[in-house]
Amino acid sequence: MTTYIEREKTGFAYATDQPYRYVRKQLIEPDWRRYPGWSAVTESEWRDAQWQRAHSVKNIAQLRAVMGDLLDEKFYADLAADQQERATMSMLLPPQMLNTMTPSGATRRGFTEAFYADPIRRYMLPVLSDRDPQWISHPYAERDSLHESEMWATEGLTHRYPTKVLAELLSTCPQYCGHCTRMDLVGNSTPTIGKAKLELRPADRQERMLEYLRATPSVRDVVVSGGDVANLPWPRLEAFVAELLEIETVRDIRLASKALAGLPQHWLQDKVVDGVARVARTAADRGVNLALHTHINHVQSVTPLVAEATRALLDAGLRDVRNQGVLLRGVNATTTDLLDLCFALQGEANILPYYFYMCDMIPHAEHWRVALWEAQQLQQEIMGYLPGFATPRIVCDVPFVGKRWVHQVVYYDRIRGISHWSKNYRTGLDGMDVDALNRVYPYYDPIDTLPPSGQTWWRNSCTVPCDASGTVSAP
Repeated sequence: MTTYIEREKTGFAYATDQPYRYVRKQLIEPDWRRYPGWSAVTESEWRDAQWQRAHSVKNIAQLRAVMGDLLDEKFYADLAADQQERATMSMLLPPQMLNTMTPSGATRRGFTEAFYADPIRRYMLPVLSDRDPQWISHPYAERDSLHESEMWATEGLTHRYPTKVLAELLSTCPQYCGHCTRMDLVGNSTPTIGKAKLELRPADRQERMLEYLRATPSVRDVVVSGGDVANLPWPRLEAFVAELLEIETVRDIRLASKALAGLPQHWLQDKVVDGVARVARTAADRGVNLALHTHINHVQSVTPLVAEATRALLDAGLRDVRNQGVLLRGVNATTTDLLDLCFALQGEANILPYYFYMCDMIPHAEHWRVALWEAQQLQQEIMGYLPGFATPRIVCDVPFVGKRWVHQVVYYDRIRGISHWSKNYRTGLDGMDVDALNRVYPYYDPIDTLPPSGQTWWRNSCTVPCDASGTVSAP
């Protein structure tokens, strides 16, 4: 039997005995000058938001100009094939985002292989060889997989939940993610996807949103998004938020911007920080919670500039900066990847880990998606390491239902890969449907996902009985 002194000396558990070992790591800003095209770029240029926007990579020719002779020709051919045959989003990479791909230690000889393997490259700059060669899309994949546009109270204003709305002010971002859940609307059309368009003038669209919110006191929470609010000129965004703050029933306002990671220079501009301070003071005076939600999927994206921009926003008066990542195979779908990211966010950048969404059932996304049992396992494995308030919830955004924690599934056929979910409120699609709360709704694992038993599901069982709405009944 060990004594207290012996335990004090040795500890109750060695760090090396744990499935995950925490070691504090300092954030690193990769040296952009390792890329031949940026070898002469100064720090003042790099920190300039307009320089970043002007030098964003939008096509293969611009990527070549940055990379010089670092990448083999096979990569460009692979990228060109994906752009022509599979891509649902056009290419748009701010220098800040591209700079977080391929750590500085990659050798010139092995650079192409390192670039192929890079987790941020895998979702921000997908190539054809990334995609599943046989099942690029789930048969039930949809362009607007969450049916958001069908729940518009007015153009761009999705009223899906009883007390919350999503206000899509614009349809562009400073960067385009390959897995974008709003790929039906956001960004430029690609050779395979013709995008839907917002039709109203921005001022008219915003005024109609405000009119609806003034007339709908049950809404207390407004997510201001797009696209990305970093692409909205600050005076227009500030004016819209100021109008929201005039509505007595609005108690939470969340600004949505992946640009905190992709273009932190935007959020460090004096005019933006000063504007945030103005609306934050008004929000505090009126007891409204004002926060920014960002979208960071891998620890490499958490750099000193991201931490600096976050601190500037918090010092300006935002209540919180929170992260909503997406669970992506080949990017972050391991315990180590998730915990490394969360510790960097919470411990080094003051960003609260909040959600990880399972990748939505959009076209050409099967290679990114994980099965429900994998998400449940990951949720189990990250518990106990982070503070409770900073332990992210892994959620499945179920069509016709909404966000559900992965362990809230009603029942789950792991062999066929079909989970079934219920809901406790009517969404904007249900209207007066009295049976909406009595159904269970299906959601599908990626095709050919292997459960721990080693059994596959899809090829021998490709349908499930359902009605026209896609719902099924519990056995």
